[in-house]
Amino acid sequence: MIILQCVNISKSFGAEPILSNIKLEVQTGERIALVGRNGAGKSTLLKIIAGQLSYDGGDIIKPKEVELGYLAQDTGLESTLSIWDEMLTVFAALIEMEQKLRTLEQQMSDPKLQQDEIAYSKILSEYDELQIIFKDKGGYQYEADIRGVLSGLNFSSFRYDTKISNLSGGQKTRLALGKLLLTKPDLLILDEPTNHLDIETLTWLEQYLSNYKGAILIVSHDRYFLDQVVGQVVEISRTKSTKFPGNYSAYLDEKAKRYELELKQFEKQQEQIAKLEDFVQRNIARASTTKRAQSRRKQLERIDKLDRPSGSEKSANFIFDIDKQTGNEVLRVSDLEVCYDKTPIFSELSLEVNRGESVAVVGPNGAGKSTLLKTLTKQLKETRGTIKLGSNVKIGYYDQEQAKLHSNKQVLHELWDEYSLHPEKEIRTVLGNFLFSGDDVLKPVSSLSGGEKARLALAKLMMQKANFLILDEPTNHLDLDAKEVLESALIDYPGTLLFVSHDRYFLNRIATRVTELDSGTAIDYLGDYDYYIEKKAENKERIRLREAENTPEEKQAKTTSFTRDKEVKRQERQRLRRIEEIETTIEKLEIDIAVGEELLCNPEVYADHEKALEIQTKIDEAKAATEQLMEEWETLQIES
Repeated sequence: MIILQCVNISKSFGAEPILSNIKLEVQTGERIALVGRNGAGKSTLLKIIAGQLSYDGGDIIKPKEVELGYLAQDTGLESTLSIWDEMLTVFAALIEMEQKLRTLEQQMSDPKLQQDEIAYSKILSEYDELQIIFKDKGGYQYEADIRGVLSGLNFSSFRYDTKISNLSGGQKTRLALGKLLLTKPDLLILDEPTNHLDIETLTWLEQYLSNYKGAILIVSHDRYFLDQVVGQVVEISRTKSTKFPGNYSAYLDEKAKRYELELKQFEKQQEQIAKLEDFVQRNIARASTTKRAQSRRKQLERIDKLDRPSGSEKSANFIFDIDKQTGNEVLRVSDLEVCYDKTPIFSELSLEVNRGESVAVVGPNGAGKSTLLKTLTKQLKETRGTIKLGSNVKIGYYDQEQAKLHSNKQVLHELWDEYSLHPEKEIRTVLGNFLFSGDDVLKPVSSLSGGEKARLALAKLMMQKANFLILDEPTNHLDLDAKEVLESALIDYPGTLLFVSHDRYFLNRIATRVTELDSGTAIDYLGDYDYYIEKKAENKERIRLREAENTPEEKQAKTTSFTRDKEVKRQERQRLRRIEEIETTIEKLEIDIAVGEELLCNPEVYADHEKALEIQTKIDEAKAATEQLMEEWETLQIES
């Protein structure tokens, strides 16, 4: 069933078209990703579909019974209620129904009413009908659903009576997402839902959305997340929309194939057109060939000319270089303690970083990742411990909050003032490489979007030519193309990296070592992100098995198993001993038989009938014994 259709949607801001003839169709249960550059119009389209923004042309077709749920980018939940009470508002109708059931139960327990069969039967029928509706709508599980979502979004450690007004901006955003998930609309519209989520919470959200019964329309710059969740991609580029089947990785492959095919078709047609035009030009003036030339001209006019396929839109282009290489020891941290309001964020933390390493710092929100980076860059003061930098180390720091990019300077002067010895042309070239061209360089820094500030911060970082880059969430606010360019630049970077990121795709490409902050300590995993996940799973399974071994049932099972194994080994030793005894006995019997048969060949013995009969009897007994022992030996061999 089609639950949403966008037919030729158009939208302009002033004279600048943002969306032109956009086509989008969503069917029940589909998972669709909207992708495209920052500023391509993805969030604009979501707002139009959600009814929060008008559009200039086209139609949005949606059945009346279809419910939409929309979460805008960085939407915080503003409420005077507690966490639990706010989540309960989603189920107000169920709670009212539950109260009605309790009222009916009280009425049915009234002895006077029970004496009136007609009235009692009527209430009983109403109760049964209401109870079925209550059950079908999830009345007996809504509290469990709330706890599940709050736990998944990392609120399990919070008191549920905590006032929402006391939470941070990121926590309010997570609660807004949780409240929307609990409403379970037919179409879930999510704009960057992965913002402010740590890796553990991201994994939970992936699993939740994969099992979600409704349809999902989502904008996200998390490639790993898109690969796990979506089954279709719609690209918004140059105001147009293009549909691709499969997840994000499949979209990249299909896009490359389509471009290659369209380019070949265009080049083939251009070659055909050139031949026809050449023939017409050479033969139109000749009387003998003019008719053929006119025929070719008509053929040219009938050709539906293809446009040259558009390649990728212009991407940022930059590299990170260094002035001077460091020694082998870049950073040594010993027994570091940092406190917030006298409460330790971490203590006795040790960390070593050597030249050429790319170290990712991971851990749940609140573990102290950003605090560690700010302490290393002297923005926070450690309570105790030592931080030692190696020789020739020059730090370049990227702040995820871009705290220093709030001035009213023009973009050009924000960079030029720090590198005043460079000519203006060079500064403009650098900014151009980060997609600031024309009048963009004259914009006030304070008016820039999050993505533009991120690119400007990277431009300043590139100009430093630092040999030790410390990066706090460098992929935040970057579109997918810019992330790929940043990854390529960091892979080729000749210096040393220490960074924090929740982007698992980025982590996997860049990290050579993962350091996890857990309960105030640093645990090293010598590999990429996939290796870290694999080892974490192994450690968790090892702990589970160890705990299982300590249960009374497991101890009893181990004791029983030990006794059984001991008995099996004892029986095996007995079997081997018996085989050895049989083989020794058979060997003696065979010798006795051979001696007896040799005696019977002696004429003197043969002539003495009594003596010969005695020897023959012993030979027969030995052979019978040997045959019996051989049968036992074969049986024991089979049991091995």
